Amino acid sequence: MKINILYGTETGNSEMLCEDLESEFGDDHELEIMNLAEVDPADLDLSVFHVFVSSSYGDGELPASAKPFAEKLDNSDTDLAGLSFAIFGLGDSDYETFGQGSEQLADMLVKHNAQQVGPRVIHDAQGDDLAEDVAFPWFAERVAEAEAMSDAA
Repeated sequence: MKINILYGTETGNSEMLCEDLESEFGDDHELEIMNLAEVDPADLDLSVFHVFVSSSYGDGELPASAKPFAEKLDNSDTDLAGLSFAIFGLGDSDYETFGQGSEQLADMLVKHNAQQVGPRVIHDAQGDDLAEDVAFPWFAERVAEAEAMSDAA
């Protein structure tokens, strides 16, 4: 399956997690990793499954590299009907705004008619698990769901 993994990051953690996903799943799927700062929402390929990985920054805001994408999407009438996506967040539950960056991104995509596959999961930096320990099984489940949806269509 062809999968685009798009990340929004402030400090590089989301990008590193995407590279871990590529190492773990790259032999089984055709993966392409992209920084959201370099993606125009109007150019998203609706036939590809998209996985978004985003941290939160400041008061639950999108990280710096996700802001250009979000601004373009928010200021456009881009219709993402037909686009299936999953979203994984990185955050720290010490903050009241835990995971709100990925939540904002998911809401924006849905507002433009994209379909979210499965639940948004947020890795908590305060927890005992590494981000990849949470992301790997989540990713495998979302891909299986996306493949089932594709087969049913």
